[in-house]
Parts: sequence; C-alpha cells; structure tokens
Amino acid sequence: MGKGNFHFLTVWIILAQILATFSSNTTVVYDNSTVTATPVPTSDQWLLDYTGIVSKFSLRTADEPEDDLCYIVPGERDTITECEFNPETQTFVIIHGWTVTGMFESWVPKLVSALFNRVPSANVIVVDWLTRANQHYPTSAAYTKLVGADVAKFVTWIQNELQLPWDKIHLLGYSLGAHVAGIAGDLTKRQISRITGLDPAGPTFEHAANENILSQEDAKFVDVLHTNTRGSPDRSIGIQRSVGHIDIFPNGGTFQPGCDIQNTLMGIASAGIKGLQNMDQLVKCSHERSIHLFIDSLVNADQQSMAYSCNSQSAFNKGLCLSCRKNRCNNLGYNVKKVRSTRSTKMYLKTRDMMPYKVFHYQVKMHFFSEKKLSFTEQPLMISLFGTHGERENIPFQIPTLEGNSTVSFLLTTDTEIGDLLIVKLRWEKDNFFSWSDWWGRSKFHIRKLRVKSGETQSRAIFSSKDGEFAFMIRGGEDAVFVKTRDDNMNRQEKRMHKRKMQGTLFGQNDA
Repeated sequence: MGKGNFHFLTVWIILAQILATFSSNTTVVYDNSTVTATPVPTSDQWLLDYTGIVSKFSLRTADEPEDDLCYIVPGERDTITECEFNPETQTFVIIHGWTVTGMFESWVPKLVSALFNRVPSANVIVVDWLTRANQHYPTSAAYTKLVGADVAKFVTWIQNELQLPWDKIHLLGYSLGAHVAGIAGDLTKRQISRITGLDPAGPTFEHAANENILSQEDAKFVDVLHTNTRGSPDRSIGIQRSVGHIDIFPNGGTFQPGCDIQNTLMGIASAGIKGLQNMDQLVKCSHERSIHLFIDSLVNADQQSMAYSCNSQSAFNKGLCLSCRKNRCNNLGYNVKKVRSTRSTKMYLKTRDMMPYKVFHYQVKMHFFSEKKLSFTEQPLMISLFGTHGERENIPFQIPTLEGNSTVSFLLTTDTEIGDLLIVKLRWEKDNFFSWSDWWGRSKFHIRKLRVKSGETQSRAIFSSKDGEFAFMIRGGEDAVFVKTRDDNMNRQEKRMHKRKMQGTLFGQNDA
C-alpha cells in the first residue's frame, strides 16, 4: 500500500473511532486492560499526594516555544526556581487533547508564541499527558478525570508555594483538554480565574454530568468556542450543548470556512511530502479552528472579532441580533468581556477562512414592491458597499425568498473595513441562462429604501434611491443604486458608552 493511501486510510480510521458509539460509563476495556477513572476523595489531603501524578508540566519560553526545556515537578520547589517561574505575572496553562501520533500537534507552539506576543512576561505552561491521550478515544476520554486531578494538584501546589493569586491563573483546554481543565477547576473549588474551552470534545461528554465535563461552575469565568458541532448529539466531534458563561458559535459552530475537502486537500498538496502528515486535517480542520481563532485574538489585537447574542443561528442569519445593548455583544477570544450569568449566553458571528478572521457584520432590511405577482426562492444577488474608508464590490449573496410586497432582512458580511457607509448597490443576477418567467418581460421589483445597521459600530442609516422615488431591481439588469439619506444613530451618550465598552475609557490616552 502506498504511503499516501496509508495516511488517507488513517484519517478515516480516526473519524470512525471518534464517531463510534461510546459508553457513558467511565470504565473502558482496551487491549484486555481496564481503565477506571477512580473517584477523587472528598478530603483535601489527596491534593498533597504527588506520587501518583503522571502528567508533566513544562514551562516554555518565548525563544524556544516548541521545546520542553524545563519541567516544574509538583512537590519539588527547586524546580520552580530552576525554571525561572515568575510569580508576579499572568500564568497560562495549555492542555492538549486526544492525539493519534503521540506527539504535540503543531498548534501548541503557535499558541505558546501568541500568548507571549500578548503578555511577554507570562508563564506559559504546557501540560503533557500524551501517554494517556494516545489511546483508543474512549480510553483517553476516561483518563480526563485522572489528568484533571493531576492539573488540580499542580495548580494548587504552585499557588500555595508562591501565594500566587488565583486571578492570575488561566487554563486553556482543547477538545478533551477542555474537559480536563473543567475537572481541574472543579477540584480546586472553582477558584481559578478563567477557563477557555476550545471546542470541547463531544463524544461521551454531550450528556455527561457537569462534574465530568467543562461547565460554567468550574471557574470564576468560563468562555467556550464551538467550531465543529456537526452531527447528532454525542456523535459530534465538538460538544453541542452550552457549557460556559459565554458560548460562542463561529459560523454557526457546525463547520468553518475553508475546511471543505477541496480546500483542505489543496493545502495538503501544496505542502508536498510534509503535507501527508497533515491528512488528519480532513477531520479536524473545523475542530482545530477554535485554537486558531483564539490565536488570532492574541496576535491581531487591532482586529478583534465581535460576537453577538442570539437565540438561534437562523435569527442571526437574518441580521436580527446585532445589538450591543445590555452586553449582547462581546469580543471573541483573549479580550472577551467577563460577563457572568447563571444561564449561558449563546453568541454567533461570521469569520473569514483565514487569519485575520475578522469580518464586519451588517443587517440589510428592505421592502420589495412589484406590479405583477412575483415569487422566487434562492436568488443570487451581488451587493456592493462604498464608504468613507473603503469599498467592497460584488459581494455574492443568495436571498432565500424574493416576492412582491414583502419585507426581507438578512445578514451581510465583508472583510473590508468600509467606514461610514455612503452608497449601496444591488444587482439581481440570473440563476440560469433561460427562464420562462422572463419570456414575456424581465422580472422587476421596486425598492423605495434600505435600512442598514452595522454590528461593529452600532450605527444605523437609511438609504434611498439615487434617482427618483424607487430603485428598480431587474433580473439580469443593472445595479439598483441607493445613497445615504440620514442617520438613525444612537444618541451621543449611547455612542460614548458603546465606545467605552468596546475600547475602554479614553481618559489619559493623550497624556504625554
């Protein structure tokens, strides 16, 4: 069997293992051996027993983000000094997930470097539980309890030794590692400042009790990115249920732009022989996107992606949820505002298919008039935006329904910063070369005005036809052109409050 065929077969074995039906019990038989996640004693004395710790904790450096050059060993205080741990600054603990190769994946040093990029003085610790993570998936899933106990012991020990403030400890867990972080947070009596769950694993955890998974009860603040929730519950690679104070679902959370088979295979092919090592991207591209979105928030601080609270992806796609009032919008990733509530807040946003991932969100609302009774579905439009800072022409959009005497609202995104929007153009494309409805005349709609709201700036504007009372949108015809007529913006105080929420107070910024 050729090497390429071997790697491709490996991918589908991985997928089959992930999507297999798993038992909800924590006891799993693997290779004639039994792995049991032993319940942790209720007494705190177990936290002081470091003899059973299997996981390793390396303090990485900005100069050597890929290498484990120094390990901090729980119970051995000298290792804290030897590794030059700084108790005066922020501490990040990175926890990887399931692994097929038994080695760290390429995203680990990238996240390490990104954290140092944002906080150069930080302590960045990578948890190595590779021996337990490199098992049949259900076995590794059962090990999360034991690894969570290891992390809890480590964090508690180093906190006690150095009187390290709990509010300087931030755990970041990916896939199974997210549940490890949650268990560790629960065992440390929820004193950890923040846990970030990067697409927490779904199989065996979708219906599990809160003490066995990441939940909002595990830290003072828990934020979660869901990027691969496709499939039925417990068969989805990423967990579908909301488990944090804030749960963000980029692009609906099911599938991420650029992760289709064609794009992924092209990326693998462009890497040559080394690309064969990345065949598993066919399976994990959307899953791993959660990490790269977080990395993006660290290295592209001037291009923060914004997420919006919404009851459903369907409502979000209609542009109905672009409000920032009462904490209904938030930054994705590192700079998230720590808004806590007893009920999880579900948030949505769109992104690009590559870094920087930020796009600008607009709600476009219009009323269609027609002299004849017209009705169409899935019609292609081209929309162009022109503003004070830039322009973006011919954004493709497929409108679900198009009929006379109806009001339509939809979400439009662009990766170009337009600034204050001044002109909008609409063009109705033909969906095929020949249409019976156009036999006796071309289909035409009248539009009096557009209402456009920007999610990022919270500004609202009304656009009227450039020529006459109505603009005409004709299938296969010219652009219908609309120009800005007046603002329906927030009042001055509301805009000032919004700017402070998004950027912080402006006091002192101009001081020399």
